[in-house]
Amino acid sequence: MRNRVNIMLLIMTLLSMILAGCSKESTKSTVVEGDKGTIKAGDEKLPPYEVKLVFYGPAQKDLELVEKEMSQITLKKINATVKLERIEPAAWDQQTILMLTGNEQVDLIVTGGTEFSRQVAQKQLLPLDDLLKSQGQDILKALQPEILEATKVDGKIYAIPSIRDFASNTNVMMRKDLLEKYQLDASKVKTFDDLDPILETIRKNEPTITPLGKPGASAPILNRILESSWDILGDNIGVLNSLDDLKVVNLFETPEYAKLLKTVRRWYEAGYISKDASTSKETAVDLIKANVGFGVIQKGKPGALAQTETRTNTKLELVNIGKQVTSTTNITAIMLGIPANSKDPKRAMMFLNLLNSDRDLINLIDWGIEGKHYVKVGKSIDFPPGVNATNSGYNMRQGWMFGNQLLSHTWITDNPDLWNEMDQYNRESKKSAALGFSYNPSPVKTELAAITNVVRQYQSGLENGALDPEVNLPKFNAALHAAGIDKVIAEKQKQLDEWAAKNKKSGR
Repeated sequence: MRNRVNIMLLIMTLLSMILAGCSKESTKSTVVEGDKGTIKAGDEKLPPYEVKLVFYGPAQKDLELVEKEMSQITLKKINATVKLERIEPAAWDQQTILMLTGNEQVDLIVTGGTEFSRQVAQKQLLPLDDLLKSQGQDILKALQPEILEATKVDGKIYAIPSIRDFASNTNVMMRKDLLEKYQLDASKVKTFDDLDPILETIRKNEPTITPLGKPGASAPILNRILESSWDILGDNIGVLNSLDDLKVVNLFETPEYAKLLKTVRRWYEAGYISKDASTSKETAVDLIKANVGFGVIQKGKPGALAQTETRTNTKLELVNIGKQVTSTTNITAIMLGIPANSKDPKRAMMFLNLLNSDRDLINLIDWGIEGKHYVKVGKSIDFPPGVNATNSGYNMRQGWMFGNQLLSHTWITDNPDLWNEMDQYNRESKKSAALGFSYNPSPVKTELAAITNVVRQYQSGLENGALDPEVNLPKFNAALHAAGIDKVIAEKQKQLDEWAAKNKKSGR
């Protein structure tokens, strides 16, 4: 019996030595309380807890290793371990709806766009204003007030945007080797119509090359232009007439939209766009990587060129068209919310605060474990010897999803000063007059369902050039009016006017 007691005393002594060593990195206000398993943060005792973060993304073999490394940090700081719950993108909607309507514990969840509006309307996300004041001080320091304003619904904050590219412009990327081969000067491109001579040269001389590909599998040729030219107010069904006023109009009846359709139709008829662009899932990146594509109209931001070159393994020339703009839609596209299902919302906010302030934590979730998944090379990082994109156990590359991306390392192919450039790009962007307005589609959900069917019928064909706009644009708009777009625009305008009056905004 005495030997057993002595062994227990020895174990307790060793444990106390280990805990004493760990506490060296803790703040003076954090005290480990040993046998109770709690810690004291300021005036508050924190019992052990597991914070579950739910997100979508590709499978990662070493996900559990990364969450264990993250837990070493969070245990010291907020007495919580981390559970990273990954969901396949294709299953995201179905699984998260089940999670949030059931009783399953979820402490943080990726949200944004119409999904965010639905979750707020169904009271599945908690208001965060009080939690931010008590547990989110670093978030308040990191985000400009106008950015947080953009997340409000009926005056309350329901999610925190990841700190990333809040602004965007439109750019064109083209293969450098073919530009040089035919002595084509990309700097002369100031408008989209200026692309014609370049695209025509490629079409005539490179019959196996598609001159212009789509920016995404389901995104038409014109998609990124629309997103960076109007404030789409969440869904494109009623947009701002201009960024400087608060007048909601039908995008599909604007002269600018009609002009873009004529341009893309001309490109389609000239053979610059694939004839199956409306139905194919192949993107410009796919085509360029396979050496059968030339260019793409893409979303612009600092680092976009280097990232696309890495994805295509091809040197590209970039031409920016238009100034970067910031809208509520840009900001609220990717956020983290605390669901009503959280068993400890305060601890969830503490963890979210760390994701916006702790460099070690953010680099673990963004890049994995140093030495295993990446190594430092000067001011940047790269794969360790023998590791690459195909065999790495953690190569998610979704830093734009989690907390403050500006705290993360830059990859070897990026400019080491990328995050300073991004911060400046965001601050210098043109801000929409409706920045901060969030639209609630619930009053017109019946009309929106009918409109969605009309959009599916016409939009892809028109915006990929396959449908003649002279014939089909009037049909498109007639069908939209029949489906109730005027009622939707009136409702959006009503909500916008109410928001403007409440927030003392002007623009009409």
